[in-house]
Amino acid sequence: MTDYVKTHKDDKWIAVWFYNEEEKPLAIGEKMYEINENAYMNGYNWDALFNYYLSEHAPELLEGLESDPEAGSYAAYYPPSEENEKKAERFARIIVSLIENEEELYRIIREKGDEIEWD
Repeated sequence: MTDYVKTHKDDKWIAVWFYNEEEKPLAIGEKMYEINENAYMNGYNWDALFNYYLSEHAPELLEGLESDPEAGSYAAYYPPSEENEKKAERFARIIVSLIENEEELYRIIREKGDEIEWD
């Protein structure tokens, strides 16, 4: 997929990993912080942003989703199933789309930043 988004499947979980300290997401996070100082983009604030974004644009992806944010990464987990495998792949594509179309992230931060439950 990319250096900053990976998916992994085992018998316990289907996981989406987002490495927010890779070069491109880190640079985007710094610009997001310049726009809104609440948007300090560690794993916890990426979690807040993804929860907001999915609730607005793909709420079905939140069903069954568990997240594990850390300072330098964000992980989302679904229980194993064919449906959840599709959800994980779709979520991974959404993350890549947001990072590759960073102006959308900046727009969200400018226009909706006060609606996001930042860490």
